[in-house]
Amino acid sequence: MQQITNNIHYVGVNDRNKSLFEGLWPLPYGVSYNSYLIDDEKTCLIDTVEVDFFTQFIENIREVIGDRPIDYLVINHMEPDHSGSLALIRKYYPDIRIVGNKKTFQMMQGFYGLTEGLEEVKNGDSIELGALKLSFVLTPMVHWPETMVTLCQSVATESQQTGETVLFSGDAFGCFGALNGGVIDEQINCDVFWDEMERYYSNIVGKYGTPVQNALKKLADVKLDYICATHGPVWHAYIDRVIGVYDRLSKYETEPGLVICYGTMYGNTERAAEVIARAASEAGVKNIVVHNVSKTHHSYIIRDVFRYRGLIVGAPTYNTALYHEMDVLLSELAGKDIKNRLFGWFGSYGWASKAVSEIARWNEEKLHYEPVGEPVEIKQSLTPETKAQCEALGRAMAERLK
Repeated sequence: MQQITNNIHYVGVNDRNKSLFEGLWPLPYGVSYNSYLIDDEKTCLIDTVEVDFFTQFIENIREVIGDRPIDYLVINHMEPDHSGSLALIRKYYPDIRIVGNKKTFQMMQGFYGLTEGLEEVKNGDSIELGALKLSFVLTPMVHWPETMVTLCQSVATESQQTGETVLFSGDAFGCFGALNGGVIDEQINCDVFWDEMERYYSNIVGKYGTPVQNALKKLADVKLDYICATHGPVWHAYIDRVIGVYDRLSKYETEPGLVICYGTMYGNTERAAEVIARAASEAGVKNIVVHNVSKTHHSYIIRDVFRYRGLIVGAPTYNTALYHEMDVLLSELAGKDIKNRLFGWFGSYGWASKAVSEIARWNEEKLHYEPVGEPVEIKQSLTPETKAQCEALGRAMAERLK
């Protein structure tokens, strides 16, 4: 197993078989379930792994400590991809003390029926393992109510400012993508992880910007040497960049750019999207991404909506309602509570107009984005008049983005 510091070892596993994380989000590069083992006077396991990987997990643990017992198991987050091996760990280590907060244990009983051998901690509490001390910071709603993070420091750190500070951050600062050999960021090529971090944050944590900001403030005065998340690399060389990503996304800050999403059955709405994109480009917008909502998985669209300030959507009327995949996307965007976006829209119909009014209703009732330009309604196919209206919508968005 790979060593993070003198006392801390990586004992996690990779999942290269699952196609959808949580049954929702594509995993083109797999995903890791990270767990860490502290080998001090007392031993402590930080989080577990999904139960399907328990055999590899227990081998990893024994590679580090052999037949020694585990004294503590800290559970930062109760989602089953991290807590799933709890009941089996208790069978292998019956005397282990499971450390969590009050809400952790409420969930633990519900998921696994565990009610004994528990050690409750509150915000600011600590446990000494020998040379190292664990301190606990509650971070509710990042992104479940029970979430917390654990700081690991030398016992001498507070008075002598010596030793390294390691943050076991749970899902915070995590990302999709299996680990290909190395574990620490400076050992590996991290290029693939940056987009996957933004997609992970946008789709899983994205609704909870205010709790993320609260958590960042709690940790603002702590100089971190390592961030050990439960998915993705251990962050060391890129800590400032990683924290910056979370800070930016949780403030709903954006880059200048435009996302255009469309649904289409026979190509007419698609042609309108192309006209809008070309007009916005000619008006000076460089960052433009265009997505077909029926082809591009919505997790990538949501990531781009988090990234760019402008959003224009369009779809046909279908069964006197809004085209299904666009209706689903708008519902997903509303559920993420993304703030401060510029919004334009267009639609088409063959014999009954509905799409444009339905998109407007979504914005009025749920999204609450700033409308830009005039909505475009296309009957059957583009005409010179509706083409000019599409061009005007693209130019209006470009001007507003400036």
